[in-house]
Amino acid sequence: MADDKILILDFGSQVTQLIARRVREAGVYCEIHPFNKTDEQIRAFAPKGIILSGSPASTLEPGSPRAPEAVFSLGVPVLGICYGQQTMCMQLGGAVEGGHTREFGKAQLEVKKPCSMFDGVWGQGARSQVWMSHGDRVTKIPEGFEVMATSEGAPFAFIADEARRFYGVQFHPEVVHTLDGAKLLTNFVHKICGCGNAWSMKAFRETEIERIRKQVGEDKVICGLSGGVDSSVAAVLIHEAIGDQLTCIFVDTGLMRAGEAEEVVNLFKKHYNIPLVAVDASKKFLTALAGVTDPEQKRKIIGKLFIEVFDAEAHKIQDVAFLAQGTLYPDVIESVSFNGGPSVTIKSHHNVGGLPEKMKLKLVEPLRELFKDEVRALGRELGLPESFVGRHPFPGPGLAIRVLSDITAEKLAILRQADTIYLDEIRKAGLYDKIWQAFAVLLPVRTVGVMGDGRSYDHVLALRAVTSVDGMTAESYPFEHAFLAKVATRIINEVRGINRVTYDVTSKPPGTIEWE
Repeated sequence: MADDKILILDFGSQVTQLIARRVREAGVYCEIHPFNKTDEQIRAFAPKGIILSGSPASTLEPGSPRAPEAVFSLGVPVLGICYGQQTMCMQLGGAVEGGHTREFGKAQLEVKKPCSMFDGVWGQGARSQVWMSHGDRVTKIPEGFEVMATSEGAPFAFIADEARRFYGVQFHPEVVHTLDGAKLLTNFVHKICGCGNAWSMKAFRETEIERIRKQVGEDKVICGLSGGVDSSVAAVLIHEAIGDQLTCIFVDTGLMRAGEAEEVVNLFKKHYNIPLVAVDASKKFLTALAGVTDPEQKRKIIGKLFIEVFDAEAHKIQDVAFLAQGTLYPDVIESVSFNGGPSVTIKSHHNVGGLPEKMKLKLVEPLRELFKDEVRALGRELGLPESFVGRHPFPGPGLAIRVLSDITAEKLAILRQADTIYLDEIRKAGLYDKIWQAFAVLLPVRTVGVMGDGRSYDHVLALRAVTSVDGMTAESYPFEHAFLAKVATRIINEVRGINRVTYDVTSKPPGTIEWE
């Protein structure tokens, strides 16, 4: 896997992660690094190909990002996407201008000439839907390049210098709205760069187990088990590598979905027989959150208290040298923005870098190179039950940020019961695996209603469900009215404290990182 790898240089696009996802899906390992890597660092990485991402910047702005010179002198294939195409052209002698017709959204690409990246995808004269997102555009291509395809707003939509294996596209092949984008990227990494397809969960599992054993040696490891898929998969993988040298600490915040705390304890203690310390800290969290309404403040309170409870339990275990975390690759990429990288800061609650220094522990992060879908695949490879691995994503702060007001035990109970009914009906309808994420939200309003022979003044509940291929873009799920009516009726009849249910049809466009 280490021999065949692609380097993706990030110029700040919010969909840069999708490029890596498509490359990984093609069975090729890749990493995302900031565009300002030195020539020496790029050579040391030894990529078999380089991809330049898009960017919110304009190449016409003074001081706008440029690719390191080594990108074009290393002798490996290069693919520039959107801004990546524009900076490639400017750096190699072409030109970019603003003020032309902008293209945002779907466009029709028309193939003008055959190209090795089109093999098995498009023939000459073919037309295909692509996704554009640009204001500036290339107006002059460098010497050696030819125009391979155009769109109405981009006369240089696809250009190529086949001799040097340099390619530039104005559209975004990484998003699902470009219908043949994944095939184009597959051709780039396999046919153009000559990479194999050794990247798989089976290969990763074997390699990572050996790496963990070498890193940890005979030392002890503690793992903060949140109950989510990420930390659970990390714990099972580490336990397979080092056995009872691992102890998991599960902090029950009281903010999980119905039955999940018990499920975690049963899975790890009884099924996997992994040493587990379970701490019921629900009263502490409820007290700390009393009166707090701001979701960002809730996140910080929950994170701080989690660390305090975890730290107290960790100190009861003797001679621990390592802390295990379920850090994922998106966390690593997005955290770059905290360290002067180009990415826009979206999240504020991932824990890249570990717990406070006072714990004096070294980190074990076996999932650090994986995306969410890959973690699920690894979980299946490790034998975790499908009901657990395939569970809808759940935010770290839990139900606290699905109650859009101050937190009370009563509100949590209402939300937990309503959410259970909603997911139960989704499963009964055979829709659970078709939906990326579905959940209920207790709104910060109450309404007057008539129930039976009396008036009520109760909470309003919102239901949300979205479909997604990768979690980066999403559409609201188009439930039939009869289904929503059935769910609403059950919730109002069975959950005391709710007299109105509404469905949220919000979707998220390309570029939005996460729902919660």
